[in-house]
Amino acid sequence: MRTGITINVTATDRERLLAIRANRNSPQKHVWRASIILLTADGCGTAEIMRRAGVAKTAVWRWQERFMLAGVDGLLRDKTRPSRIPPLSPEVAERVVTLTLAVSIRQGPRISWCGSGSLGRLRVHFFARLSTALTRA
Repeated sequence: MRTGITINVTATDRERLLAIRANRNSPQKHVWRASIILLTADGCGTAEIMRRAGVAKTAVWRWQERFMLAGVDGLLRDKTRPSRIPPLSPEVAERVVTLTLAVSIRQGPRISWCGSGSLGRLRVHFFARLSTALTRA
């Protein structure tokens, strides 16, 4: 463990962490995080925690810090990250809604299945009118 870092695990927190680790339905990432904190609370060093939990040193430090800041609840949620795709501007969103509502049922989206058996993929085809209207505007 890095010097100057102390983790105080209350009896309630320890029970929750042990329950997470023992529950066979817990996601594996939550089990790893709970194990890191329990091993830290038991006085294991970073190298020992890395070996037992099978994670990198930076992961040990990250979850120790997250536990110190947010407790057990901080281990059970991932940090939010910005979307890879930028959001549409209000003008573009309004245009899409207007054009979608303007297309009649005969010209609307056609849904078809392709593939064999139950493993077919759902494909949605939009007719040329809607796609050209979006690209022109």
